[in-house]
Amino acid sequence: MHEYLERIGVGGLPLTADFASLELLQRNHLLAVPFENLDIHWKRPIELDTKRFYSKIVEQKRGGFCYELNGLFNELLRDLGFRTRLVSGRVFNGTEHGPEFDHAAIVVTIGSDEYLTDVGFGSFTATPLRLAVDAEQDDANGKFVIRKFDDSYLEVARLDSGIWRSEYIFRDLAHELSEFKDMCDFQQYSPDSHFRKGKLCSIMTATGRKTLTEKNFLVTHDEAKFETPVDGDDAFYSILRAEFGIEAAQV
Repeated sequence: MHEYLERIGVGGLPLTADFASLELLQRNHLLAVPFENLDIHWKRPIELDTKRFYSKIVEQKRGGFCYELNGLFNELLRDLGFRTRLVSGRVFNGTEHGPEFDHAAIVVTIGSDEYLTDVGFGSFTATPLRLAVDAEQDDANGKFVIRKFDDSYLEVARLDSGIWRSEYIFRDLAHELSEFKDMCDFQQYSPDSHFRKGKLCSIMTATGRKTLTEKNFLVTHDEAKFETPVDGDDAFYSILRAEFGIEAAQV
């Protein structure tokens, strides 16, 4: 666990199972560990094994996608004494919500309060959301709300140009990591998976975000955006190495 804490920049800090520590852990994790789908394009199978997640994220200083990032973060939280449960999210694709186990997120119980924490959804909240229905919550990355979607699901929505736009819906039911296997396989092998459409690496920064795709490298800094075209694999891997510390030699 010490190496994991060092990886996210909190090694040696006093941590307890309280909200202040949870907030610190989530924010630092997002600043240190990228959201990326590179193994899918490098033909490296992603298996739901937290030891493999640890090797990749901590020892190799890589990133991953939701099952890996939240799967390992959930283990870290439990090791630190937090009461947690994995929940299944159905991601909104602009038209409809995806299938069950489309996304893995975490609910943490601290005293009488509960929080949604998520380090595996790309551009999302910087800090945990209190699981309080209809309470609008300000975050460094925007304004969010958790509200009832129907009798079974809660919805996480973000305010965008005055309109609440759905991020994902979830039922507040605990799941084992192994239950996400079929959808993890779909995400990496199915031609219908959006993760197979192109390589992606993205990370939150102290002032915004930087995102690398096969077409461009986008950096947001406060309200400003800076975009650089990516011309071929050489350019992609050069930026990947310089901006994310991931070597092309790992291909």
